[in-house]
Amino acid sequence: MALTQMKHLNLNLKKNERIGVDYIKGILQPTPTCDIWDEIWNFQAKPDDLLISTYPKAGTTWTQEIVDMIQNDGNIEKCKRAPTHLRFAFIEGKLPSLSSGVEQANAMPSPRKLKTHLPIQLLPPSFLEKGCKIIYVARNVKDNLVSYYHFQKMNAALPDPGTWEEYFEDFLNGKVCWGSWYDHVKGWWEAKDKYPILYLFYEDMKENPKHEIQKIMEFMGKNLDEDALDKIIYHTSFDIMKKNPMANYTTIPGEIMDHSVSLFMRKGTVGDWKNYFTVAQNERFNEIYKEKMADTTLPFSIDD
Repeated sequence: MALTQMKHLNLNLKKNERIGVDYIKGILQPTPTCDIWDEIWNFQAKPDDLLISTYPKAGTTWTQEIVDMIQNDGNIEKCKRAPTHLRFAFIEGKLPSLSSGVEQANAMPSPRKLKTHLPIQLLPPSFLEKGCKIIYVARNVKDNLVSYYHFQKMNAALPDPGTWEEYFEDFLNGKVCWGSWYDHVKGWWEAKDKYPILYLFYEDMKENPKHEIQKIMEFMGKNLDEDALDKIIYHTSFDIMKKNPMANYTTIPGEIMDHSVSLFMRKGTVGDWKNYFTVAQNERFNEIYKEKMADTTLPFSIDD
């Protein structure tokens, strides 16, 4: 879909109106996704599809830009051919008056680049059956919570998050779209030993982007020179992507994403949770974290 068309679509959403939610197998999802769930579940992946999977606000767009730049050999102009949401089909995505992610994917030429926020148990089975390469990115749960809270505030395609205190409780109880962070990161962690899944950490990508981008490059079967690698590191840095309208979601109509409430690309830092958690919230969160993560080998630091 051309960008000019995108700007003039009637999305059937009034200002401040929110899309509803419902459950799919115990996981909250926007109702438009629920309405076409059979279509999503029966999606037919192709062996050369590349899927990026994350819990929401864990570095999805960043990873998408890295992948696109690697596939285009570090050519930034090719990566500016269209906004992120048109370059990558969001498999479970559906907004009023727009094609579904499944329809978008089915219209894409191979090799397709796709994204999902689905927990492993809701992933359309064909991805695993066809042996598709999947890149999963996990982020520190506290930073993830804060980023998701701000994202929900500005995004009419998700429920109103309410107050910080209310959202804190909802997140802890997994009563947010795409479900429990704990179940999500652990489920994909366990799956990585059975399927071609590259499991990355947001904090590692921030600390040593060159090393992590090289991992992605190798996983994709690409071997780019140092010059191309340097271009990718530069153009996928937070400050540069924040200014890039093809990556910062400013092309999405304001009735869906209101950047005056919060920018889609807000901070992109590690440790921002310390500006939001009270001492009492942090202590309680740490106790719950230890309990929830006791049954996994997933190596995570939550910055006590």
